[in-house]
Amino acid sequence: MPTPLTCSASLNHTQDYLHISLSKPHQVLSSAVCNGGLVTADQVLNLKVPKHTDAAEPPEQTLINCASALGGKGQLVGMMTAASMKSFRKSVRSAQGVEITVLATVGLANARRAGDVAEYRQIASEPEEIGTINLIMLTNAYLTQAAMVEALMVITEAKAAALQDAGVISPVSGEIATGTGTDSVAIVNGFGPDEVRYCGKHVLFGELLAQAVIEALSRSIAREA
Repeated sequence: MPTPLTCSASLNHTQDYLHISLSKPHQVLSSAVCNGGLVTADQVLNLKVPKHTDAAEPPEQTLINCASALGGKGQLVGMMTAASMKSFRKSVRSAQGVEITVLATVGLANARRAGDVAEYRQIASEPEEIGTINLIMLTNAYLTQAAMVEALMVITEAKAAALQDAGVISPVSGEIATGTGTDSVAIVNGFGPDEVRYCGKHVLFGELLAQAVIEALSRSIAREA
């Protein structure tokens, strides 16, 4: 049974996936393997896959096929993870009619600190590891494109803070991890009427967003520990 996330989005969650259906196309900024970048999308999928697979099918096609099987329509933004869907946690913050929802799934098998020595030494390498902290943010506010990029920065910093609080260590450097080697993030923009032009650490939107990310991730990491 779909769970409402906002007035225009609903979530289906099983042990195999998180599938968000959008009632109309939304602007989405993401690092997703399927239709990443800044796009207009009708659905977002976070799919659990085996940590090691010999599948010859490109990951984009796997995601498209899965979304189609779930009845998804229109443009898809899709990401993958080897993390258990039992790690799924949701956090919501709201103020002044603006709502921010953060969805998190966490796998820490390939925790890394930014700047660690990389295993793949070619610039155009495509890593095969799948561990992954996947984060999806939705808001009913309208963020300018610059604000969406700033939100991405806040989400990244908040993720690093949550890992620091939890004492997650990179096995490469032995120092506090700032993420995993295969993290993905998606920001689902709203339609207003509120327009957000700034969402950094000096403004309320940035405060609430960071709090939601830290809460969702901390609860999910605690399950992993």
